[in-house]
Amino acid sequence: MSTETVDPRYVDIDRWPTETAVAAMLEGQIAAVAALTGQEGAIAAAADAAAIRLGRGGRLVYAGAGTSGRIAVQDGVELGPTFGWGEDRLVYLMAGGPGAFLHAVEGAEDDGDAARAEIAAAGVGPDDVVIGVAASGRTPYTIAAVEAGRAAGALSVAVANNPGTPLLAAAEHALLADTGSEAVAGSTRMKAGTAQKAVLNLFSTATMLRMGRVHGGLMVDMRISNAKLVRRGAAMVRDLAGVDDAAALAALEAAGRDIKAAVLVARGMDVAAARALLAASGGSLRAAIAG
Repeated sequence: MSTETVDPRYVDIDRWPTETAVAAMLEGQIAAVAALTGQEGAIAAAADAAAIRLGRGGRLVYAGAGTSGRIAVQDGVELGPTFGWGEDRLVYLMAGGPGAFLHAVEGAEDDGDAARAEIAAAGVGPDDVVIGVAASGRTPYTIAAVEAGRAAGALSVAVANNPGTPLLAAAEHALLADTGSEAVAGSTRMKAGTAQKAVLNLFSTATMLRMGRVHGGLMVDMRISNAKLVRRGAAMVRDLAGVDDAAALAALEAAGRDIKAAVLVARGMDVAAARALLAASGGSLRAAIAG
């Protein structure tokens, strides 16, 4: 596996001046993102397919082990604050259980039976999207989760950093981030992890775009949880509805800090009618305004 091989350029990296070593590692981080060039179509296809399943009420199911599992979870937990994605529509499957998010659990990544049992216990089905992430592309736990999810009818997406691996073969949508060897051999928290996070950022954000959770480049489903976000939400309402600051803030509060409903309220609708129109428009502010 290329992610595990020793790169002869770095065999003496522990003897280099620290600034030189940091510069070399930074070069690797930049190359990790560049390695995604050519994967745009595959990521877009996965996002389009995911949006269809999720539009039927499905869940995002993230599966992984070790570093890859933690990166997968990071993507999921950010969807609530950013896009208002409900916690009840997220499932996290981590080899070794929840404790493995903070502490390594030896041998857990080899337990495919545990992954299959967890997919079954979560009731994964045809409306769900299972995303398996593994740098090696060979992690038994992650492969089993993707295979079991696909067998249950879920859409399956795989992210790996080595080509031609079983995880990529197991999924309907295979997303390859071919980052090669690491400056510190086998330390996939570096280039491989950076590329994984970038893939997941692109995939989940594109999915939310297709689900109408972005309007005019703005996070109109953002969860407002503090004063700073109240100001940001009111500014969105102001700009999208074409009203002044006071009217925007009043509409936002009247709509229970629901930005999309507040835009419609600021444009002259009452709250109940705004919510009904959004529901009839599948949650799309653009469709609601057009309708």
